[in-house]
Amino acid sequence: MKNDKRKVVLVGCGMVGMSYAYAMLNQNVVDELVLIDVNKLRAEGEAMDLNHGLAFSGSHMRIWAGDYSDCTSADIVVICAGVAQAPGESRRDLLKRNMEVFKSIIDPITESGFNGIFLVATNPVDIMTEITYKLSGFNPRRVIGSGTALDSARLRYLLGSYIQADPRSVHAYVIGEHGDSEFVPWSNAMLSTKPITDLIAESKGKLNIEELDRIEEDVRTAAYKIIEAKRATYYGIGMSLTRITKAILGDENSVLTVSANLRGEYGQNDVFVGVPCVINSAGIQRILEFSLTDEEKAKFAKSCEELRATYKELEEK
Repeated sequence: MKNDKRKVVLVGCGMVGMSYAYAMLNQNVVDELVLIDVNKLRAEGEAMDLNHGLAFSGSHMRIWAGDYSDCTSADIVVICAGVAQAPGESRRDLLKRNMEVFKSIIDPITESGFNGIFLVATNPVDIMTEITYKLSGFNPRRVIGSGTALDSARLRYLLGSYIQADPRSVHAYVIGEHGDSEFVPWSNAMLSTKPITDLIAESKGKLNIEELDRIEEDVRTAAYKIIEAKRATYYGIGMSLTRITKAILGDENSVLTVSANLRGEYGQNDVFVGVPCVINSAGIQRILEFSLTDEEKAKFAKSCEELRATYKELEEK
């Protein structure tokens, strides 16, 4: 870390960014939070609004609207900037518009002397994380995407509801692209240390193995349903980003499913994709490799190949 103060710079003061900032304030995660937005007045207003609630919090955070020079001493730069996903619009359709946004962001951050960790939330997050990596020239272990962290939380909630268990005791993950090709490796899903498939088999018909397919589909399409209902999704991702931030600043060595650069893990290379990773103050300390079934390996390979193809199309444009 750069100094005794925990400092985060947030780029993008839209609903996702400010949901993150609000969660950070209420959980007292940092000492200093800098807000940057293309609309400087918006950032100033958001900083004022948060500061006015400090007296009701347990936090002593310093919050202000700044600029890219503030990145110099930051531990983490969190990027939530980008155009909003429209109803019916796939994450990939966002690429052309968000690529231009990132070009205007990464250069001034690196020119400031920033040497911390990038945390990317802008969709399509796997591709935008790779773009951040390529534009910044950073070690890939210090460029992290929110990946399938929120998808995994959705899975734990829905699965916990179905089997009547606290989601915090459900250990199951969504891996692959944060998008249509993501999937659940059910062979690794557990309630505490008991496989979910065993739990269902022993339920005497109270639980149904086919219900897992519905849960997986509900997880995969959750964002589309929320966007259709309220035009955007932001609370869940804000809390997800806060959790990742806490793991970094607390040097926790916590396991979270984030978008990481694969270099041989799971037999894949040259792709940023959602996988379980050990997260600490260095960023991604290591990638955890699950033992997957042949079917799960094929699904994961397909997801990685789709991401590589999408990035290749972007390079050719």
